[in-house]
Amino acid sequence: MSDDITEADIGHGARLGLQAEDGSFEDLAMVTRIKPVGWTRDEEEATHLQSPGRYKQFLPGLKEQTPCEADLNWVPSVPDRLIAAFEAGRQTWQITAPNGVRMQFPGFITTYEPGEFSNGKMTASVTIRPAGQATILEAE
Repeated sequence: MSDDITEADIGHGARLGLQAEDGSFEDLAMVTRIKPVGWTRDEEEATHLQSPGRYKQFLPGLKEQTPCEADLNWVPSVPDRLIAAFEAGRQTWQITAPNGVRMQFPGFITTYEPGEFSNGKMTASVTIRPAGQATILEAE
């Protein structure tokens, strides 16, 4: 039996923030789920009539960041910070992992959708489309 202890962790403590005018990041309140930005790449087929072993050949194509998604407990308010961010367009966002490692990226909200009014808690979801490359930064 091994004495190794896993380094796995839960997401409790993660934060999603939006850059303020002074350059600091203001965290969104009561976020319940964050799906961070991901990485994807196009592929271009480069097969030709002399391709070795009759195998298709491929070239790496353009890269892109996949959207960030988040859910939150929604409290209707005026003004609504996420509507203001939607209207503002491209801004700088930051995801902070529980261990303090940060991911910063330029992006804009493509979807901000409050949930339905029911006997359950009110929720909302937001999707942020990266407008460029995300940067991973060490914990402060």
